[in-house]
Amino acid sequence: MSIRILVADNHGILRQGIQVLIEKHSDMEVVGQADNGLTAVEMARELQPDVVLMDVTMPVLNGIEATRQIKSELPEVKILALSVHAKGEFVLDMVKAGVSGYMLKECVLDDLIQAINTVVAGQSYLSPQIASIVLEGITKDSIFDITGNRHKLLSPREKQILQLLTEGRTTKQIAPQLGLSVKTIEANRRQIMEKTNVDNLADLTKYAIRQGLTTV
Repeated sequence: MSIRILVADNHGILRQGIQVLIEKHSDMEVVGQADNGLTAVEMARELQPDVVLMDVTMPVLNGIEATRQIKSELPEVKILALSVHAKGEFVLDMVKAGVSGYMLKECVLDDLIQAINTVVAGQSYLSPQIASIVLEGITKDSIFDITGNRHKLLSPREKQILQLLTEGRTTKQIAPQLGLSVKTIEANRRQIMEKTNVDNLADLTKYAIRQGLTTV
């Protein structure tokens, strides 16, 4: 049986290019494409692929939170991060969320195919530059201390609300999307600003971009 792959990336040309290259291998097929993190979660739930190729920075729901949700519901699905980001906070947040591997988009096709086969076999795959970041994290008291404490204060729900706010959605728009009341969203917004020590949306947006929760 072929390896079933879901490609999650907000760049259409990249998604299509990856599909064309992957499907040159008879033992692999791309079963779906997602252009944002929320769609990736929904499609993973519906299609139950063997592997999800997951970008880190995507609209609506970033790759970190999408990975966390998929692994929570579908622990058997392997997730391979494919990103331009090599900063420690991105890498370690993805590792903590449950990825089986992390690669940079500058990789060659042979490396990507090897990575897919590796994670399907139940092993981990890290490109050399990423492996050094993870090893550096291991030398700390906690592997995730390197990412900084302020970001860790936000709960997964707060991170999701922060991303939606910085993408221009109002509390009234966010509430039905997350199945929460407007009052709950407003309370979460106040909590986010208190935890990040930020009192305006412009600075909150800068913070979210630095943390990889949203894109410019």
